[in-house]
Amino acid sequence: MDSIAMLGRVVAETTRLVEGTTGDLYDRPSPCAGWTARDVINHITGGATMFAMSAESGAVPDDVLGRLMGGDNLGTDPHAAWTTAAARAMSAFADPAVLEKIVTLPFGAMPAGVALEIAIFDVATHAADLARATGQSVTDLAMFETALEVGRRMVGPDLRIPGVFDAEQTVGGDAPVTDRLLAFAGRVL
Repeated sequence: MDSIAMLGRVVAETTRLVEGTTGDLYDRPSPCAGWTARDVINHITGGATMFAMSAESGAVPDDVLGRLMGGDNLGTDPHAAWTTAAARAMSAFADPAVLEKIVTLPFGAMPAGVALEIAIFDVATHAADLARATGQSVTDLAMFETALEVGRRMVGPDLRIPGVFDAEQTVGGDAPVTDRLLAFAGRVL
């Protein structure tokens, strides 16, 4: 898998879903327990900025990390906030050499290539949350299949804790890929 190209696909699909979220759709509950569609967009916007900053400088200062993971990252224009954060992440990972750099995220130090795979899985999962919450359809089904494969490689029992990933849920093998991805991430559908 070309991780940089896959990030581009994830960003494109997510941007389409963010742009399709307007008005009262922001307040709809998402499959991510306790989060609205706006909360999901806020989280991925903060996350994109966190991943970009880690690729750019190796780590994110604790005070900035707290704001990105717990503050308002959207302001009055969620679409512009997401677009800016996503563009910064794409730019930060544009040079393949950055993938060998060691970065520090809230869950430890790792090669930036691993961090990029975490970003792919996380943002794709939240794109599926957003699609479900807002009633939008997804268009890049293969991208979601790849995100599910990445998740299966990365999410082990040590991450199956409330607030990170709940226990994998059961869905039929013929369920849509977004449902399988969400169930893998512990969403109760």
